[in-house]
Amino acid sequence: MSAEVETTVTAAADEKKEIIETSAEKKVIEQEEAAVAAEKDGVKDKEAVKEKETKEAPPPPPRVHKQDFEKDVVYLYQFSRTPLVPSLSGYCLKAETWLRLTGLKYQNVDHKMKFKSCKGQLPFVELNGEEIADSALIITKLAQHFGVDPDAQLTKEQKNSRHALISMIENHLCWVYVYWRSKNPESMIKGFKLNLQHTLGSRIPNAVLNFFFKFSYSRKGAKKVKAQGLGVHSAEEILEFGKMDLKVLEETLGTNQFFFGEKPSNLDVVAFAHLCQIYFVDKSVDFELRDWMIENCPGLVGLVNRMKERCFPDWDQIGTTLGMNTHIPEEKKEEEKKEEPAAPEKEPPKEEEKKEEPVKEEEKK
Repeated sequence: MSAEVETTVTAAADEKKEIIETSAEKKVIEQEEAAVAAEKDGVKDKEAVKEKETKEAPPPPPRVHKQDFEKDVVYLYQFSRTPLVPSLSGYCLKAETWLRLTGLKYQNVDHKMKFKSCKGQLPFVELNGEEIADSALIITKLAQHFGVDPDAQLTKEQKNSRHALISMIENHLCWVYVYWRSKNPESMIKGFKLNLQHTLGSRIPNAVLNFFFKFSYSRKGAKKVKAQGLGVHSAEEILEFGKMDLKVLEETLGTNQFFFGEKPSNLDVVAFAHLCQIYFVDKSVDFELRDWMIENCPGLVGLVNRMKERCFPDWDQIGTTLGMNTHIPEEKKEEEKKEEPAAPEKEPPKEEEKKEEPVKEEEKK
């Protein structure tokens, strides 16, 4: 009987021990769970605080150089002016010609060749605190923003032809004259009457600039042309490529004023911008592609001059002054200065006051 009691007591003690251990384990588990929950809540709180701070934090300032920009004014960054063409870059001249053709309000930023786009290119524009790089994207985005499109009247077939011809000009013909420039940097300087101090925005003497420019431009230009694929051919073959491209453009234009009729389109803008780099090389410099164009492409010569007269009535002024914004009329000095109210003139003493003075003297006497 005592053994049974002892067994029962032992069993009861063991059961009690198990209950205590179980409850202790539960407490530990509960504490761990509570700690995990608290940690999660802390993370959530931190995330909530962070999210709140993000929402409340002001947006970062726009990545633009022109901080005091005016709404819906296009700020164009491009190469410096030259005496013979507004820009040595067909792509820069393309962007500015399009802006002038569409009549959009724009300003050239005279940045002295200090800035390039986030893509490392010129031209680029800034519009309402946003940068737009690459001439093709500039035209596309500005056309969408302002609702202007010189190609609106074109048919589907004409738009396809436009696309193919622009690709030919910018990916083939362009590299023909870039090849000539890279092989003849001295002729390029003379052909566009460049003052390298102005062109490069530098104070280094021109003699030093000429030496380094010829070496650097020739080396880099040759690398680019070779990487593009045209540079592996001989000079004679590359010249023939250029002539073929000009012939295609001449035959496409035919007797039209512009490529697709009486109104200029984006194709006319692109063709003008790049043909200028060939046609306006000074006649004192030997450039066979220019001579061939003048002799065999009267239609293209006419197109260049029509676009020049239409979009650049200030062409001569640009070449003479090298001013970046000759298209903006100069405001009169009276309008620029705030009219200050004129100082009131002293009125002459009235007759009555004059008469009073001697009377007062007599009274004193």
